Formats: sequence, structure tokens, C-alpha cells
Amino acid sequence: MKVPILEQGPFLIATVLSALEDDELLELRTAVVERVGRCRSRGVIFDLTALDVMDSFACRTLRDIATMIRLRGARTVIVGVQPEVAFAMVQLGLTLDNVETALDLEEGLACMSAKPAAAPGHGGP
Repeated sequence: MKVPILEQGPFLIATVLSALEDDELLELRTAVVERVGRCRSRGVIFDLTALDVMDSFACRTLRDIATMIRLRGARTVIVGVQPEVAFAMVQLGLTLDNVETALDLEEGLACMSAKPAAAPGHGGP
């Protein structure tokens, strides 16, 4: 697999080191969703620090992976989106709706360790 997936306590960290082809993104999807269950992970952090471009298929696939992970009972945080990538994504209308983001891996781990936010329509007074 082109993307290393490391265990860090109850979390998985997938570090994307270069732009992925569509078939590699689908392979990543399968591997991560399967490992969440096998490792009983509470969350997955996708580190995109090394990426300098993100296309619509990659955004959609990351959103889909986050949804699948949530259905498996875990959280997703995407970290390390470079300023140029964020700018281009906004200009192209590409979004990561309903996916938590953080500045870097350290903040992503802090976010994961914090109490998860209640889902819309659940919990709260």
C-alpha cells in the first residue's frame, strides 16, 4: 500500500505522502475502513501535509471514507491541508463537509483525544 497506516494508541494515522491515483484512493478506503474494525480504533487521522494538490475525486473519496468510519463508530480528522490546497479547493467548490480538520498532527491528536461533539439532533439540553 502506498499510504502507511500507523497505530497510535486508539487511533490510526494515515500519512498521504504524494498525490494518489483513483485506484490507490479506493485501496486506501478499503484498508482504512477494515483496519478501524480490526484494531477497534476510536478514530483515524489523515495527514495531508505533503499534498500540494487535491482533485474532486480525492475530496469526495475522503468524505466517503469519513462517513464510512463514522458508521463504524470512529471519528475522522484531516490535518495538514496546505494553504494553496485550501485556496484551490474553495475556488473549485470542493468541500470536506462534516469532516473535522486540524492544522497539524499534534492538533489532530488533541482533537481526537477531546470528547467528541454530539451529532446534530443528538444529546445536549
